[in-house]
Amino acid sequence: MITVPDVEAMTGVGMRLGRALRPGDAVCLEGPLGAGKTTLTRGIAAGLGIETGVSSPTFVISRRYRGPHVDLVHCDAYRLAPDDDFADIVPDPDRVVTVVEWGSDVMPAVGDSWLVVTVGRSEGMGDDVRTISLRGVGDEWDDERVNRISGDLT
Repeated sequence: MITVPDVEAMTGVGMRLGRALRPGDAVCLEGPLGAGKTTLTRGIAAGLGIETGVSSPTFVISRRYRGPHVDLVHCDAYRLAPDDDFADIVPDPDRVVTVVEWGSDVMPAVGDSWLVVTVGRSEGMGDDVRTISLRGVGDEWDDERVNRISGDLT
């Protein structure tokens, strides 16, 4: 588990994660409302070299950000059902990095492998302190890759 002391550090963790991602990677962000999922995604975008400001896709379901080497598709699956057609939302998942907030129910529609990033609030450590844990699903996210990335985030 990674302890993140403040918003700036959350952005930094996201940047390091973004540098480790490659086209075709999918990330599922889990955590309570206000935990920092969109802040983490802003960092991921920066790590991918995307200079456009990232905002929450809550009301539009997804936003695409053009990057110098790979695009980022940022989705909010809070209002989506597991059987919604992700081909309409992410038509080229092998060519982009896909980040899905609240995605646990829809990730199988996104692909066969994904990284689950759980962001939590740390009890008794201050209002801004968060914890992050990583878990891989599928062949692309074996323990070796997850452990390597986890080590790079601290």
